[in-house]
Amino acid sequence: MKPLKPAEILDYTIETGVTKSDGSFLKLLILGIMAGAFIAFAAEGSNMAAFNLFYQPATYGLGKVLAGAVFGTGLMLVVLCGGELFTGNTLILAAVCSKRVRLFTMFRNWIIVYAGNLIGSLLIAYMMYHSGLFASGGDVLGAVTVKIAAYKTGLSFSQAFILGIMCNWLVCLAVWLSYGADTMTGKIFGIFFPIWLFITSGFEHSVANMYYIPAGILAKANEHFAELSHASAEALNNLTWSGFFIHNLIPVTLGNIVGGGIFVGIAYWFVYKKA
Repeated sequence: MKPLKPAEILDYTIETGVTKSDGSFLKLLILGIMAGAFIAFAAEGSNMAAFNLFYQPATYGLGKVLAGAVFGTGLMLVVLCGGELFTGNTLILAAVCSKRVRLFTMFRNWIIVYAGNLIGSLLIAYMMYHSGLFASGGDVLGAVTVKIAAYKTGLSFSQAFILGIMCNWLVCLAVWLSYGADTMTGKIFGIFFPIWLFITSGFEHSVANMYYIPAGILAKANEHFAELSHASAEALNNLTWSGFFIHNLIPVTLGNIVGGGIFVGIAYWFVYKKA
């Protein structure tokens, strides 16, 4: 079997969108929880790998490079082991444009999977906090967890939205490449490099933030973590559950829909089907 060409990847993407949209509530929810957990594992693992580099401005970029090299494991687990990830499922828009999936059915998939992703991510954040691992490196991992979350809830709506677009543009290209590969090795490499690029660049992923920000909120309860984070009082005040949803999750989610659904799914549908 040869790797698929772009027009053939689009056909595969559309058929996959049809299959995903036909999933039962329980199937989508369970696979959504698993995918949320997989992405959260990638998020906490990338933080563990690079927290000392994140803590120093001189090595911050190097830390992003290292974190990006670890983070791709999350999407590999979703694609290869089985999972339903909201950001990847924005590609269902290509099936909607081809009139293979109804708009209502797509939104049903998105809502169930999004809820599942949130549950899975919160589960890992809760377990990480109670595991004691945030005390790693003399409490620096806990401090960096707070620092990352405070930065994310301090973004303006437009910043979060644009960062969300660029993120899911790359994430859906990673999914696109995995669909086109004919071997597991090819799928892994197809996923690895775009995800490495998005994390290194500092873009915003709604499902990853379902771990990063709740973990930071939990870690903030430890006064030593909060003090070591060197986050300003204003930034720490913005690091709340309402700040999580209003200042980050909503604009990032909307940006993710545009980045993956429009700039990948609809763009390739227009080129290879409509045009």
